[in-house]
Amino acid sequence: MLAQEIIRTKRDGQRLSVAQIQHFVQGLVDGSWSEGQVAALGMAIFLRGMGHDECVALTHAMMHSGHVMHWQNMPGPVLDKHSSGGVGDKISLMLAPMVAACGGYVPMISGRGLGHTGGTCDKLASIPGYNTTPAPAVFDRVVRSIGCAIIGQTADLAPADRRFYATRDVTATVESVPLITASILSKKLAAGLQGLVMDVKCGNGAFADSRAMADELAHSIVAVASGAGLKTAALITDMDQVLGCSVGNALEVAEAIRYLRGDASDGEREPRQHAITMALGAELLVLGGLAANTTEAHARLQLALDSGAAADHFARMVAELGGPIDLLEHPDAHLAAAPLVVPVPAPRTGVLCAMQTRDIGLAVVELGGGRHKATDAIDVRVGLSRFQPLGAWLEAGEPLAFVHAADRASAERAVAQLQAACTITDLGENDDDGAPWQDSPCVLATIAPDSTTP
Repeated sequence: MLAQEIIRTKRDGQRLSVAQIQHFVQGLVDGSWSEGQVAALGMAIFLRGMGHDECVALTHAMMHSGHVMHWQNMPGPVLDKHSSGGVGDKISLMLAPMVAACGGYVPMISGRGLGHTGGTCDKLASIPGYNTTPAPAVFDRVVRSIGCAIIGQTADLAPADRRFYATRDVTATVESVPLITASILSKKLAAGLQGLVMDVKCGNGAFADSRAMADELAHSIVAVASGAGLKTAALITDMDQVLGCSVGNALEVAEAIRYLRGDASDGEREPRQHAITMALGAELLVLGGLAANTTEAHARLQLALDSGAAADHFARMVAELGGPIDLLEHPDAHLAAAPLVVPVPAPRTGVLCAMQTRDIGLAVVELGGGRHKATDAIDVRVGLSRFQPLGAWLEAGEPLAFVHAADRASAERAVAQLQAACTITDLGENDDDGAPWQDSPCVLATIAPDSTTP
């Protein structure tokens, strides 16, 4: 079977057979498909799409391209959460220990940054000593003893997806519903889960930049997961603004720590980020039978935060995976800081009423906080902090955010990019009714698990 004929089939808009898909996946693993061929098929799928059966076949083939985990004799449900990618999305760092504190077991396999969005694996790599690729026995032990372990994709877990994922990142083929679906679910199915909640970001900072695409992706993931026997719910959440207050690897870890500790020094937990975290966690607890309904689940999750149990689970996870034992107490002593921090002055007085969130993510990539190509190293120090939310009233010159940069030139470039990405207007200036700016919901829709899922 020739790679070029498989590419031709999809290029011409025809359906790929199971055998053709399996040949492609095998070529990803054994290297018989060149980078050019992988990129060509990825682009053909991006342009021509895939049917449901093709997506299921690709998911299963990539799932079985390596080791498939089994969690025998686990005393609680094995659960996980995944995001389609956002700017400032650090929810996994908070949610995994929160669910663990409520009795769930979370073997979270996280990804690297993709395009303009950050990756949880990259964030964890900013913690000195933290091992994102532990031996399988270590991963198993930490999940069982702590209740959660967040690691990167290992070489033997869906290795076909690992290669395809890296190629898509640098060939502009990220925003494909069937490829996103297969990429996510191949890893999650290989992780041996019993329940999954999917956070599908929607907005100008998301891969799903329209509500139609977000709906398509959410329903695709729930349907394909259901067909594979994995009970899955999906939430569509807003990504028309930065999530939380920071963007950048070490900076996001620091914000997650403040969230878990409930620090008052940096203000209350950012409301939208907190609401999304709680909504995703509630769905997981209900899926796992740890709460009868979302109201009960919310109460359990809040107790995990207020009691310090969630923070304790995070601290123990970090220590067990090689990180500092006192990270929660002294994050500034361990997380690398950029040598230069400069404010981004608001160019005028008014309400911050819009931001081009994708451009903000790209500004962090330009600072060195993301990759232009798969082999690029990341500067974990750089990024943005204290980002003002939409609806904030700003005086001219007041900081929109603070840029953390490696040098003056990159800092000045980022300041200009952020000012261009943010829109500040007088109250009612762009509103035909003269009404003040109004916030949009942070959770736009919930897609329940298929009732036929085992």
